[in-house]
Amino acid sequence: MRNFETDPKREGQLMNGERAGTRERRRRMVELLADGDVSVHRLAAEFGVSLSTVRRDLASLADRGRITRTYGGAVDHRLPERSWRDKEGVQRAEKAAIARAAAELVRPGDVVLLDAGTTVAGVAHELRDRTDVTLVTNGLSTLLELADADVELVVLGGRLRRPNEALLGARTLRELRGITPDLVFLGVDGLDARRGINCPDHEQAALKEAMAECARAPWVLADHSKLGSAPLGGEDVGLLGPAFPYWAAMPPGTGLMTTTSSAALAAYEEERWNVSAVHAY
Repeated sequence: MRNFETDPKREGQLMNGERAGTRERRRRMVELLADGDVSVHRLAAEFGVSLSTVRRDLASLADRGRITRTYGGAVDHRLPERSWRDKEGVQRAEKAAIARAAAELVRPGDVVLLDAGTTVAGVAHELRDRTDVTLVTNGLSTLLELADADVELVVLGGRLRRPNEALLGARTLRELRGITPDLVFLGVDGLDARRGINCPDHEQAALKEAMAECARAPWVLADHSKLGSAPLGGEDVGLLGPAFPYWAAMPPGTGLMTTTSSAALAAYEEERWNVSAVHAY
């Protein structure tokens, strides 16, 4: 019998606990995840393996820090975060429809907290001529939109985070504790019915949670592409990316305003989201 540790053929087949074929498949998986949206079924078909093999591969890659697991999948955690200027030209019609519908919720005398993000900046645009409300924001895009507007504007202090151009940190949280807004509109990069808002770092996740908790009525604004950033329907349904490693949990009854179909919203309704679907035009 050959000694395992000195068998050159065996060493070529097995390295760091992996066969050469397994190692190569996992390397290619990371490459596919870096390219964008990939389903579990596509990975299984791509490599001619079972779904259980794909899950084991993803778990192994996550343990080694090569990817970040999401609900029902995974993503290469090295994916770049886009700036708000890059995002503002994407899904324009949907974002505009959501912004108009959100602005209709604002009543005279309301204090409205506006998160960073392009869709939320659209709400600011809809409210810029209102003289009967007060807007509070931590978003640079909203600040620029309202710089020469008539509406009363309060800006939360803090450290400017790039590339999403949001003010956050200890000072932002401290100032937030001093207000109780009637409404808060939150922007998202990705949304999961159970975990909440997907965030690129822990400070942003903490701030979004604090915003949702301090408002009388929190609303998440998300076009259809944001709902695909984390799987909605179980282990084998939905997309694997792009996603980030942190999550901001939303309180029960949080509003979700989106443009996607009713079938895709069933998971949110089951998790006690207050869902409102609008038509883009």
